[in-house]
Amino acid sequence: MFLGIDFGTSGARACVIDTQKVMLWEQRVDYPDATTQTPQEWREALYQLLDLLPNHLARELCGIAIDGTSGTVLLCDELLEPVSAALPYNDSRAGVQAAQLNAIAPENHTVCTATSGLAKFLWLTQQHSAAHHCLHQADWLTALLSREPGISDYHNALKTGYDVERLCWPDWILALPLAHLLPEVVAPGAVIGNIGPDVAARFGIAKNCLIHAGTTDSVAAFIASDVHETGVGVTSLGTTLVLKQLSSQRIDAPEYGIYSHRYSDMWLVGGASNAGSGMLRHHFNDEQLAALSARIDPLLDSPLDYYPLPKIGERFPVNDAQLKPRLTPRPRDDAEFLHGLLQGLARIEAAGYAKLRELGAAPLKRVMTNGGGAKNAPWQQMRARILGIPVETCSHAEAAYGAALLTCLHHDAQA
Repeated sequence: MFLGIDFGTSGARACVIDTQKVMLWEQRVDYPDATTQTPQEWREALYQLLDLLPNHLARELCGIAIDGTSGTVLLCDELLEPVSAALPYNDSRAGVQAAQLNAIAPENHTVCTATSGLAKFLWLTQQHSAAHHCLHQADWLTALLSREPGISDYHNALKTGYDVERLCWPDWILALPLAHLLPEVVAPGAVIGNIGPDVAARFGIAKNCLIHAGTTDSVAAFIASDVHETGVGVTSLGTTLVLKQLSSQRIDAPEYGIYSHRYSDMWLVGGASNAGSGMLRHHFNDEQLAALSARIDPLLDSPLDYYPLPKIGERFPVNDAQLKPRLTPRPRDDAEFLHGLLQGLARIEAAGYAKLRELGAAPLKRVMTNGGGAKNAPWQQMRARILGIPVETCSHAEAAYGAALLTCLHHDAQA
């Protein structure tokens, strides 16, 4: 049995799969307030999920992996207690630090933005002097289980400046004052060690259960899609809109918010917009979304030209910290308003894949969809029309399944 735990923007999800990759159990815990989440709330969600794990599954667990939101960081002490607030993936307060990095980093490097992990780590270390570790969200949560602090994976470390081609921290990063706080970096899915004895005893988990290095939530969602070929896009319709596709060549274009993860012997290229299903939640609940979507004709264009950002600032396919949301005029009919929102998101998706193609990615034959928005059939038809290619729903739409699959695949490779 393999347990995957996904820490997303609104809550944490867990699932257990067996060696045949069949899901045996899943559960979700929401954060008290997703807009002001804290490390303490992540830890509470982790422990709640482990408490809810059925005893017979806990006793049979072979491996656990955790994914977290990309670029979400914190500082902690030697006992893993947080000594700073967590700066989430879209926090942009580190503008001054990004400018400092721009003066020493290679041109157009991914860390030279206010939302990069390295810029945020610089900001945090300038506010707090008692830290022993700079960790990404998934690193810290994984360490709570392994009791081995200071380890990351090269998916999470990418936006902190880790060189995923040479598999090392660059010399210019090692010269920074915070360099000694940065984690050791291993491959996603690599075995860190056995679960901490105290954690195993508390939750009834097998003592020989292995803790694996994790990944980011968007890469976990891609793993869950089970896509292994170029020419297939994977769109995650979660709180934010994330596009990924496999490429034989690395594509990095920070000016458009585009980056490449090392992925076996290929590259996983893509980007993440600040727009996404989270905007829909600002206006409608699940029941309203279902009822209003049923009134939309997905084969017709809306006259509304929306760019549905939750606040000022966009990352991809336009990297502009000052880009303003465009959400007017608002019609009286909520179905017309929703039509405009869904169309705006679909156009961002189309623009994102077009930009990837322009920069050298393979032309798309189809798009697979995961995340909560994948359940909206009219939206899927609208997206297929705007993209001009078939759009399908992944069999497994949750990143937690991808995190579980990461441990299962590593187990298979060792066997």
